[in-house]
Amino acid sequence: MSSACFVTQEATKEILLRVTNVCAVCYDDLRTGDTIHYDMQHYRYLCSGCQEILCANMTEECEVINASVGLF
Repeated sequence: MSSACFVTQEATKEILLRVTNVCAVCYDDLRTGDTIHYDMQHYRYLCSGCQEILCANMTEECEVINASVGLF
């Protein structure tokens, strides 16, 4: 699932070395050639599974619905 809230791309060696090599939500390893998704609202890379879950809980304006309330 894709939306305007994410940029979908293939994980390259450069991204994995310079930015991250794990999903920002589940911390699963990202490998060269994986499809990854850049969350443009929260500035982070996600695996496909976490992106699909997050996308299902967003409005068309990229606002998260049913967000858990934290301390801050």
